Amino acid sequence: MGVTKQQAIENKKAIVEAAEKLFRERGVAAVGLAELTKAAGFTQGGFYNHFKSKDALVAAVIDKAMEDGAILFNCGLQAAKAAKAAPVKRHVEWYLSKEHLANIEQGCPLTAYAGDVRRLGAEARQSYAHGLQWNIEQLASLIDNGDPQAKRQLAVALFSQLVGALVLSRAVAEADPALAEEILEAGRQQLLLALEK
Repeated sequence: MGVTKQQAIENKKAIVEAAEKLFRERGVAAVGLAELTKAAGFTQGGFYNHFKSKDALVAAVIDKAMEDGAILFNCGLQAAKAAKAAPVKRHVEWYLSKEHLANIEQGCPLTAYAGDVRRLGAEARQSYAHGLQWNIEQLASLIDNGDPQAKRQLAVALFSQLVGALVLSRAVAEADPALAEEILEAGRQQLLLALEK
């Protein structure tokens, strides 16, 4: 008996979700197809009914992660507006928080895949670059003062510092939790001070 179109869509979604969870936890290169298909509840043959290669799956995962990241960003923006808070300040506070540090599975995908992306296929790298570009443009649009070029430069610097602080904090979180917290706190305080200028 054949699989319905709806079931095929659900199966593909299950594979992408299982892959994203494993990729975020351990990195793309550390996850093999056998482990991935087992986590999704499929055989390797079943995998190839949905994706022609692991690279195609990785591209689908990065696409989904960037879409989910955009939703996360927009939800934060709406929450800031509802609270009548400065959106960039609120974004910095959330991005460099203990909660975001711990939320590898659902946090910012640009941080989650920063170490992997240069070794991924062209389609996945392009999707990541598009997601990064979108985030920079969104931050620039939230900055009140300056001409468009100055706003973009500030947004690039700001986002680079956010990602760098979170990546370093996560890198040492298990080995040296105090250092991880210090990195988050120092990064957050310095960025908030810079935004007040």
